[in-house]
Amino acid sequence: MMKMFLTHVINPLMYIIPILIAVAFMTLLERKLMGYMQLRKGPNVVGPYGLLQPVADGVKLLIKEPNKPSMSSPILFFLSPLLALTLAFLMWSPFPMPSQLANMNIGLLFIMAISSMTSYTILWSGWSSSSKYSLMGALRAVAQTISYEVTLGIIILSLIMMTGGYSLQTFSVTQEPMWLIFSSWPLAMMWFTSTLAETNRAPFDLTEGESELVSGFNVEYSAGPFALLFLAEYANIISMNAISSIMFFNPGNMTNHATFTTNLVLKIMMLSMLFLWVRASYPRFRYDQLMTLLWKQFLPLTLAMCMLQISTPIAMCGVPPM
Repeated sequence: MMKMFLTHVINPLMYIIPILIAVAFMTLLERKLMGYMQLRKGPNVVGPYGLLQPVADGVKLLIKEPNKPSMSSPILFFLSPLLALTLAFLMWSPFPMPSQLANMNIGLLFIMAISSMTSYTILWSGWSSSSKYSLMGALRAVAQTISYEVTLGIIILSLIMMTGGYSLQTFSVTQEPMWLIFSSWPLAMMWFTSTLAETNRAPFDLTEGESELVSGFNVEYSAGPFALLFLAEYANIISMNAISSIMFFNPGNMTNHATFTTNLVLKIMMLSMLFLWVRASYPRFRYDQLMTLLWKQFLPLTLAMCMLQISTPIAMCGVPPM
């Protein structure tokens, strides 16, 4: 009985609580970093150096009354944020942290399947609001995420051919001699840019980039449901950076739990800082530029790199010597 309780209650909580804390303080870090990059101060009133600002924001959102549009679909309207957060947490289950919540040999495939399902929550939340602004933002967001999943899938396929397995542990074994960022840097650059677009981050935040979209698919949400969507978005950002760290920067040997966890957290923090630096530095793309970047530049390049990975073992085999 106790073993079942630990497996089904304590272990998931030990995954979820650190993610929630990381999401809360990532929002504070973003506001502080953008403030200093724009020559102003970020939050510095609530608590010492503004450290309690995420707690104040969370309490404010949770105690507000959630508003529901009169013409909305009530079940989908409140179910979509909950499903978005659930999928964001499910994505972490095959991660070696250093032990896995769900031990599976197809961890990377599972992560991609769960991340592709988030487009359904975006579409449902935009459609169920019965607002043309929400629907337009949802359609743009879904088109963007589905498009960039194509290159993400091809990049993962190329790396799987190099490592020889879908499990995240195989990436650590493969990268013991050398990190994949050095041997596959074009794929790494395209992967990072595609993760920016997949998570709807600047300069690819086209879901809220036009005046007619107001705030995108979540414009009708407030209070608790908005907080759930907000948490899901930042949890997806951190999970994408965790995948990038494991695939390209090798956090280390998973048998040494302390070293592996420390390395992984530091590399996730560095990539998250890069996400924030990109937001503070680069102007927003036009929507046609966003799609041109994918379909006319990234897709041919990733297909060429994938074909190279397929043909390399065949070329290495060659013809047996006479």
